[in-house]
Amino acid sequence: MRFTVRGRRTSTRMVAALAGCVLGAGLVVACGPTAQQGDGGDAAEGRERVTVAKAPAQLPVPSGKGSRTADDFNGDGHRDLVLNDLVKRDSHGDDAGIGVVYGSGSGRGLAPGARQLLSPAKHAAATKGQLPAVFDAEASCDLDQDGFTDLVVSTDPPFDGQGQPPVPLQILFGSSQGLVGKAVKLVIPGQARAGNDWPDHPVCGDFDGDKAEDLVVHASDGQLSHLRGPFTRKGSPKAAGAALASPGNVPTPPAVDVDRDGYDDLLVRTTDGPAASTAALVLGGPAGPTGTPVALPSGLDVAFGRFGKGADLDVAVGSMTGTALRYDVPGGPRGELAVPGTVLDAGDFDGDGVSELVSSGSELRVFRGRTAGLSASGMVTVPPPAPGATRVLTVADFDGDERADLVVRTYRGDTKDTIAVYTGKKRGLIAREPALTFSTSGFLGMAD
Repeated sequence: MRFTVRGRRTSTRMVAALAGCVLGAGLVVACGPTAQQGDGGDAAEGRERVTVAKAPAQLPVPSGKGSRTADDFNGDGHRDLVLNDLVKRDSHGDDAGIGVVYGSGSGRGLAPGARQLLSPAKHAAATKGQLPAVFDAEASCDLDQDGFTDLVVSTDPPFDGQGQPPVPLQILFGSSQGLVGKAVKLVIPGQARAGNDWPDHPVCGDFDGDKAEDLVVHASDGQLSHLRGPFTRKGSPKAAGAALASPGNVPTPPAVDVDRDGYDDLLVRTTDGPAASTAALVLGGPAGPTGTPVALPSGLDVAFGRFGKGADLDVAVGSMTGTALRYDVPGGPRGELAVPGTVLDAGDFDGDGVSELVSSGSELRVFRGRTAGLSASGMVTVPPPAPGATRVLTVADFDGDERADLVVRTYRGDTKDTIAVYTGKKRGLIAREPALTFSTSGFLGMAD
C-alpha cells in the first residue's frame, strides 16, 4: 500500500500561497479565494482552530468473520482506509494518531462514520515503561493468516545510542472488531540483523512462495532482513536467516509478482526521500528476495501495473522531465511518456483488465492503458476536491464494483483537509466529481 510511504515522507505542512500558486513535489495545488478564508480563527492566540461539529456521527465498526480482501482489518469483506495524516485542533497541537475508516457493503464503499483512532496512549506497546510519541502506519497484510488484515506501525522506543537500537516496529492485529487492543513489538531474530541501523521500511509480500505473508525490513547499509511468515501473536516470524545482500537501502512497497512465477518480487531504492533515486527489482524465490536484481531507471517514484503491451507486469518510473516505461519486466520493450511523474500510482479504473497510470505532479492526470501501451492520448484530468495542496492517498476498489477508485487528500495548513473518493467508471475512466468527501477532523473528538 502506498500510504505506508507517503504518509510519512510527504510533508502535510506545506501550505498553498493563495495569492500565487505554489507547487511542491508530488502535490497538486489549487489556488484562489475560498469559502473557508477567515473562518474559525482564534484571534487571541493568532492561530486557526478546527471544529468537529460537521463530522458524521460515529458508527460502530462492522463485525466480520474474516476475508481475503486486502486492507480488511475487521474481516467483513470490504476494504478499509488508513490515514496517517490527520488535522489538528490548532497549528500547535499534537498529532492525534492514525485514523482508520472502515468499508461498508451494498456498493457504498467507505463509511466515514465507522471510524477508529489509533493512538500510542491506547494502542502502542511500551518500552521500559515508556510509551512512544511516534505512531505511524507503515504496512498492512494478514501476518498471522486469520483472515483479518494486520497493521505494522513505526514508533520511537527509547535508546541510549549504544549498540544496536531496539526494533521500532510494532504490529496491531486485526479482529472482527477491527484494530483493537495493544500492539506487540515485531521480533527480529539476532541472526537476521546486521549493523547498528534502525530496522525500518517494512514491506509485506510472499517472497518465498509458501502462501504466507513475509516482512522485509532494512537491516544496514546494503542488507535487508527477510522475516518469513506466518507470524505469532507475540510478533515472531516463523523463521529468519542471515541478513540478505541488497542493491539498495530502502525496500519499497508494493511487493509484486512481476513474472507470475508464484513468488513476490521486491522493489529496492538506493535512497529515501523526494530526490531522484536509482532502483532495482529483486526477484523472489524459495530463499526469498535473493534473485538477480533487475535495474530500473533513476526516478522519483515507481508504479507497477498491466499497462497493455504484454501478459506480465509493467513498470513506470517518473521523474521531473518524463516517465520511463518498461513493459513485461524484466526484459520487455521500452516506452516513454513526455510528462513528469513525481508521484505515480496505477489501477484499472474502467474494469477492462488493463491498468491506468495516475500521475500527480502539476495536475491529477490519468493515462489510459491500451493494448499498445500507455499514451497521453485520451488523458483525463481530475479536478482537486477543494483549494489547497492535493496528494494521492491510494488507488483501490472500495465499493466492490471491480473498478479502482482514486482517494486523495487536499489540505490547507494543519487544521483543514478534505478526503475525496473518485470512483472508477466503465466510460470516461473516472468520475469528475467525488462520490464521497469528508474531513479527518472527525477523529479529533475521539481523542478526548
